[in-house]
Amino acid sequence: MNKCFLVGNLTRDPEHSTTANGFSICRFSIAVNRSYSNSNGEREVDFINVVTWRGLADNCGKYLVKGNKVAVSGSIQTRNYEDKDGNKRYATEVVADDVEFLTPKGEGAVAGPARTNSSGSKPVMELEPVDDSELPF
Repeated sequence: MNKCFLVGNLTRDPEHSTTANGFSICRFSIAVNRSYSNSNGEREVDFINVVTWRGLADNCGKYLVKGNKVAVSGSIQTRNYEDKDGNKRYATEVVADDVEFLTPKGEGAVAGPARTNSSGSKPVMELEPVDDSELPF
């Protein structure tokens, strides 16, 4: 069985885009505290990459911002690819089945500056204040 449950905070704004086949995809990473302390008494943090698809990707791209707390359930996926120099690279990420938005309304930054796509060129969407009744959580 391949199932994981994580609770953490977004380390950066999500990257929302559409594949060549027309599917929505949203990528983000979350910081997850370990349940134990190291030898210095400090709790270490793991940074986990998360991928969402279709409608869930649209909602994550629209409503999540850096710092929001989320609960993610999904499966762990590994893949490999060759980089531009021909080196074999590996990636491990969580493919989310469900993302629960845990940051209370009003505490998350729903409105803010326009986000840009991964190349930093044109804005992906302009965020404006929305009526709370429109939010899916």
